[in-house]
Amino acid sequence: MTNDNKPAVWEMVVVHRVFRRELKLMPELIRRATPGDTERAARLASFVNEILDGLHHHHEAEDKLLWPLLLDRVVFEVDLVNAMERQHERVASHIEALRGPLGAWGRSGEGGGRVAGVLDRLHDDLVVHLDQEEERILPLVAEHITKEEWDRLSEYGRSHLSKDRLLFQLGALLEDASHWERQAFLDLLPLPARVLWAVVGKRQYRKEIARIRAV
Repeated sequence: MTNDNKPAVWEMVVVHRVFRRELKLMPELIRRATPGDTERAARLASFVNEILDGLHHHHEAEDKLLWPLLLDRVVFEVDLVNAMERQHERVASHIEALRGPLGAWGRSGEGGGRVAGVLDRLHDDLVVHLDQEEERILPLVAEHITKEEWDRLSEYGRSHLSKDRLLFQLGALLEDASHWERQAFLDLLPLPARVLWAVVGKRQYRKEIARIRAV
């Protein structure tokens, strides 16, 4: 289904699904939390921070490793790439605006409505960006970026993941993946990691995400 010598742009679509899904769910979960319930607030705040960190590093990888290459090679799309950079700045401003209120809510259980409101705005702006990126940037990547250059983005993202969260992050990626996407991701892992996911990781992910979503 893919050419081994071409960048696997489908991987980014799967990553984007995680951000779309979680940033859509979180505002409602935060609004439903009982004011003053610090245990629930702390759990959700920790998870949101993990998503925000992942989004920050995802965009940082593009800023450092992708946009300069496209600007150099696809001169007729300079305005598009510049627009992507401005959208990154807008998303970053939402993330920065969330950090203080999110931490305060996680400690006190108060002020969740404010946090949810900023998350709504982050989600709305992010979806616009991700849609445009998938529609217009990924075709340019497929044509003008090498597999080795593209793989550096994934390596950059993985380098910023805590090792004790790798199985959880894998579960987040696989949750909405198609059968083929799921198998392709698992095939990238060494055999011991695949066994660990099957024996431990899958169950742990389901248990933790159920607590987060209060299922």
